[in-house]
Amino acid sequence: MADTIYTPPEVWQYDKESGGRFAAINRPTAGAREQKDLPVGEHPLQLYSLGTPNGVKATIMLEELLELGHAGAEYDAWLVNISEGQQFTSGFVDANPNSKIPTMVDHSGDKPFRIFESGAILVHLAEKFGAFLPSDPAARAEVFSWLFWQVGTGPFIGGGFGHFYAYAPEKIEYAIDRYSMETKRIFDVADKRLAETRFLAGDEYTIADIANYPWLAPFIYGGIYNDARKFLSIHEYTHVERWVREISDRPGVKRGRIVNKTWGEEDSQLAERHSASDFDGKNV
Repeated sequence: MADTIYTPPEVWQYDKESGGRFAAINRPTAGAREQKDLPVGEHPLQLYSLGTPNGVKATIMLEELLELGHAGAEYDAWLVNISEGQQFTSGFVDANPNSKIPTMVDHSGDKPFRIFESGAILVHLAEKFGAFLPSDPAARAEVFSWLFWQVGTGPFIGGGFGHFYAYAPEKIEYAIDRYSMETKRIFDVADKRLAETRFLAGDEYTIADIANYPWLAPFIYGGIYNDARKFLSIHEYTHVERWVREISDRPGVKRGRIVNKTWGEEDSQLAERHSASDFDGKNV
């Protein structure tokens, strides 16, 4: 326990930075902080993102669609450096008032329109191209259930466990215990499900898998939140590991995982993607 006990004021006010990795950009208000338009490339779909677990959902989906032969899924992926606050430019806020990546603008019709939030992007693309989302009502409901399960659990993993275990300015036992417990519970839910079925929504690969994979896979490979794999005993979740390794072998996933990624080995990062040839020389 901390030496001092924090007593919340009657009315909270923002009067200092909270500390931690993202303290310099965190604010209690929304809106643009800089006037700057978004770049626009030549393809029908314009993606503005970063290779985080949420951002990778969109790039995996796009690369999977291209792997199926959907030429209309060609896209430009522009890098948005959230550590530098690029998500607060006027152009980005117009595309996503919540100032979070990923966000997309669809230019394929007469009038461009925005799609923000990763789950919404996956649904939009699945419906647009008729892929990775079944038409049968029961099967469709199962996909949506596992898709939005991820949308709901992601904040516990990232903003909860990841923040307090790896990014917070001090280690708070209660917070780390609380979110470690929840993250392990989430893995256990997935592990029990994947003991029964090949993929999360059944025998077919769907947007439910595309949504969940970028959040669960880094724990299997040990590439997220320092030594979180060991700390959380991720090796216990053998069915999740089987599922992660199968999905990791898909060509579209191999490409999508490195788009808008600017860290790690040089051949496993691609800051921006504007053509299939951008992957030449990369580890895909």
